[in-house]
Amino acid sequence: MTKKKKLVEELVLDHVFGYRGFDCRNNLHYLNDGADIIFHTAAAAMVQSLSTGTQSFYLEHTDDILCLTVNQHPKYKNVIATGQIGTTPSIHVWDAMSKQTLSILRCSHAKGVSYVNFSATGKLLLSVGVDPEHTITVWRWQEGARVASKGVHADRIFVVEFRPDSDSQFVSVGIKHIKFWTLAGGALMYKKGVIGSIEDARMQTMLSVAFGANNLTFTGAINGAVYVWRDHFLIRVVAKAHTGPVFTMYTTLRDGLIVTGGKERPTKEGGAVKLWDQEMKRCRAFQLETGQLVECVRSVCRGKGKILVGTKDGEIIEVGEKNAASNILINGHMEGEIWGLATHPSKDMFISASDDGTIRIWDLADKKLLNKVSLGNGAKCAGYSPDGEMVAVGMKNGEFIIFLVNSLKVWGKKRDRNAAIQDIRFSPDSRFLAVGSSESTVDFYDLTLGPSLNRIGYCTDIPSFVIQMDFAADSKYIEVSTGAYKRQVHEVPTGKIVTEESLIDRITWATWTSILGDEVIGIWPRNADKADVNCACVSHAGLNIATGDDFGLVKLFDFPCTEKCAKHKRYFGHSAHVTNIRFSYDDKYAISTGGDDCSVFVWKCL
Repeated sequence: MTKKKKLVEELVLDHVFGYRGFDCRNNLHYLNDGADIIFHTAAAAMVQSLSTGTQSFYLEHTDDILCLTVNQHPKYKNVIATGQIGTTPSIHVWDAMSKQTLSILRCSHAKGVSYVNFSATGKLLLSVGVDPEHTITVWRWQEGARVASKGVHADRIFVVEFRPDSDSQFVSVGIKHIKFWTLAGGALMYKKGVIGSIEDARMQTMLSVAFGANNLTFTGAINGAVYVWRDHFLIRVVAKAHTGPVFTMYTTLRDGLIVTGGKERPTKEGGAVKLWDQEMKRCRAFQLETGQLVECVRSVCRGKGKILVGTKDGEIIEVGEKNAASNILINGHMEGEIWGLATHPSKDMFISASDDGTIRIWDLADKKLLNKVSLGNGAKCAGYSPDGEMVAVGMKNGEFIIFLVNSLKVWGKKRDRNAAIQDIRFSPDSRFLAVGSSESTVDFYDLTLGPSLNRIGYCTDIPSFVIQMDFAADSKYIEVSTGAYKRQVHEVPTGKIVTEESLIDRITWATWTSILGDEVIGIWPRNADKADVNCACVSHAGLNIATGDDFGLVKLFDFPCTEKCAKHKRYFGHSAHVTNIRFSYDDKYAISTGGDDCSVFVWKCL
């Protein structure tokens, strides 16, 4: 009885694991009275339902999203603004529920938009650029009209925020900088913050801002203090509000309480998130539990009795104000490229391996993290054994480790090379492990001899670093793609090169992940540079090939793909290069990983 082989017609984005916390702030909000949350990673903005865990996406950006804000005026419920990186960056204003674009603001901010914020009536939008002048612009976003614009200075500005009751007054903070602005017609005027005679107070780099009644402004400093201002004069300093930088602050007009988030050395009293009274005299600290202590918070937001927290390490956590219980809503890799990816041979599971030094095992059906292991060194590749009981991981330092999947105990490890392991594969008969490195080597280990992992053979004549490897179905041959952009076939385990075309043509391959070969000529775009296509994977049915490239695109082709520049479907969401792609064991899902965007995308195959 053979299943009818099914062609994949279409990929639809189903879920994204990732949150850009490593270099962004205040980019995480509640929607619909706390029923949903909104955040971003790569070039995608996600709305996630807290009751069902399902995500929906806004995918109209063409490069990394750097900032996100929600319009707080009831007339503009669920109106979102997001700003992106790029040479001609744009700000998109859109509806969170329908995902319809309401307005696109084309900026003069060369390089990117680093912060956006709506005014009290919701009609105006502030933006600040990553350009050398760090230009601040005020927009009437519905008309797409620029009201006023001004270059500020050469150092970075981190936050610009309107006073919550104003359409004309806002505050900017940055490197050794705080300015109190007034919009008058088409002109922007400012007063610098005055420190005056407050003892021990020096101008600090300010990272965050919050507002209180009676014209109070609070700014979080890089030394862990919070500065309290009335009008533009400093009136007091809350010393050591956090032990490290105060990255984020949030306040609502509802009760005026202030949430701060920062870097905090874990102590009994300390916590990386604190809730303060209206004057920042008293506070309550929250210890965030995610298996390990969270020390660095980049975004906070308050809902009904809950605080939403985004960490530098790419997690999103919800904390109860009363019981202080932590609930992890999102797990993502930390900063670092993700190159390693493998899907389980018979279950809805996959593993990702990242330069952040972790491997993570994910559940495809429930869309959650099942397990993670910190390896203390960047991980570059991963592969499951045919029975799914073992997983092998290749490291940046030339070591490889074999784990038992269920316990994640180490079964064996070895380091025969000094350069990064680029691909690692079990043979279909489970006897051999092939390990390919950037030292132009492929080594074979006989697993039946146990965890001592003695090398029993290696390939000669590998001309450059290894990109991908695939075993033949009978485990007698291995196909190796290298940085010389040549595809070679070798005998296993002698490593002898096979040059006889008629023999190669008769080999049935167990998997196909090669970007090279006559069968995949069509995946290369016109005038492609050799390094443009990074990864490929043929579906288990053998009728499709999916690829990932340097332009952030995932593409779906028919397989074999023998005509040049073959027709295909393209899918956007990753921003920079897509590093790896795999189909799940039953071809119901495709999974892609990102380089600079540190994100994992799960696509449904239709």
